[in-house]
Amino acid sequence: MSVRENIANNLVATLQATTAPVGVKYVTREPFDFDKLSSAQFPAILVRSADEDREDSTLGGSVSKRMATINYEFICYVKGAIIDSARNNLIEAIEEALDVDRLRGGYALDTQITSIEIDEGSIDPIGGVIITVRVLYQYTRGTT
Repeated sequence: MSVRENIANNLVATLQATTAPVGVKYVTREPFDFDKLSSAQFPAILVRSADEDREDSTLGGSVSKRMATINYEFICYVKGAIIDSARNNLIEAIEEALDVDRLRGGYALDTQITSIEIDEGSIDPIGGVIITVRVLYQYTRGTT
């Protein structure tokens, strides 16, 4: 399995284990229709691989080391009496969970949240958040 796939799997497992200040109920890498989720499945998160930058970190040969910076987007949906509070609690829960192991089980060099966007009420009565997470990792050419 590739390093980037291992990182994605680690992110999903980390989010699935999130319990405080709010427990995440549904995490997947497969697109879903949030309108078809039951209330018990919120908060729900779609983990999506996004853009990636790569560069050589050693010179020459077929076994050279490469550095990569990949972004993952967490498309998050919340439901509750106070949507803004539900969004804030989910953002806090995700940030705290990711900070426990910024090395993603040894597959990464660093993990950081780089941006947070909200839906501004466009999908009311559900709240949406897109969290962009940047992961820096190194791999050996040919083993991505």
